[in-house]
Amino acid sequence: MDNPMKAHLLFFSLFATVALHAAPEIGKPAPAFTLKDTAGKEVSLADYKGKFVVLEWINYGCPFVQKHYVSKNLPNLQKQFTDKGVVWLAVCSSAAGKQGNLSLADIAKNKAELGAHFTAYLLDEKGVVGQAYEAKTTPEMFIINPEGNLIYKGAIDNKPTARLEDVEGASNYVQTALNAALAGEPVPTAETKSYGCSVKY
Repeated sequence: MDNPMKAHLLFFSLFATVALHAAPEIGKPAPAFTLKDTAGKEVSLADYKGKFVVLEWINYGCPFVQKHYVSKNLPNLQKQFTDKGVVWLAVCSSAAGKQGNLSLADIAKNKAELGAHFTAYLLDEKGVVGQAYEAKTTPEMFIINPEGNLIYKGAIDNKPTARLEDVEGASNYVQTALNAALAGEPVPTAETKSYGCSVKY
């Protein structure tokens, strides 16, 4: 390439792309984002600086997500920790026309029928936030501390099945991590392999 300006721009472009897609790391700042919720309100991660934040990748059509909602595992967890001041954001990265991309009416219906207690349901139809977090499955969980650093990422528990009966007796990584963090203790297991349906980008 003879044009030094073009070469410089190409390098900058490649660097920016890599920087934007750098994998989120435990102990490092969580990727910033702004998304709209189901009421059309813009919600930014920065809005919740000073609070613990849980990000839950969601797709109501996924059997693994259904397992944790029908059994009340996720609604109970959401209520347990939002009652303690934790912010719980459900993020849907399903693209238009893909499983999980629902009308606002259907999202509200599912929330009511399944008893969800998340703080907000965020619409990531273009998958920008999902890609920034490298979210691969639904459900997939991320916990961010009040300083804005990632302290947990991965599975909800250690039973990677879609069977309702496997909720009982499972080691719940998210519950354990939040209990430890809220008590000012280190998270015992900060990273696990997530399981579930692939995110429908």
